[in-house]
Amino acid sequence: MSAILTYLPHLLQGLLVTLQVAAGSFVIGLLIAIVAVFGWNFGPRPLRWFISGYVTVVRGLPELLIIFLVFYGGTVLLSGAFGTYVEVNALTAGICALSVVAGAYLTEILRGALLTVPQGQWEAATSLGLSRMTAFRDVVLPQMLAYAVPGLGNQWLVILKESALVSIIGLEELMRKGVIAAGATHSPMTFYLTVGALYVAITGVSTLIIGAADRRAARGR
Repeated sequence: MSAILTYLPHLLQGLLVTLQVAAGSFVIGLLIAIVAVFGWNFGPRPLRWFISGYVTVVRGLPELLIIFLVFYGGTVLLSGAFGTYVEVNALTAGICALSVVAGAYLTEILRGALLTVPQGQWEAATSLGLSRMTAFRDVVLPQMLAYAVPGLGNQWLVILKESALVSIIGLEELMRKGVIAAGATHSPMTFYLTVGALYVAITGVSTLIIGAADRRAARGR
């Protein structure tokens, strides 16, 4: 018990990093998905091919491989650009990599939600003289997001757990902090169970928030 109390501040620091990675990846991924859905449905054919290829390729690759590609590939690109060795920050690389992954899955979620929005909403918006972009932003997007709440919530939970993969490039998030504490105290089960309890706690709170958001969105639907 004393070992847990000693390392608890470190675990909580790791939890904050985990939340930072997950929240940053989710927000950026959602922005990518919104742009991708609009481009996929209303952009020129080459853009649609590009977005379709992005979604297909990213969904077919392991998340760990994408993290390595962003971390080491980013270092190679920046070092070549500046003519000297530049190492990509682990936090930045982790958020960027998981954002790319989240963007692909969220694009599919939003595409499905877009199909649920009644066609009459488009017709009403365009009959008022709104441009396609304005109609999408002001009329269709809020409804699409409301329909997508369950899928978005599920993807948030997935990203929250996938953030543990970022420890492989040296980022000291919750899982990494747990491994360090387990190695230092030679009590792996104690700290792995503690880490598991923290993950369950944050996913439990997230589930309550997602449920409340879905009920609120359902009233609008």
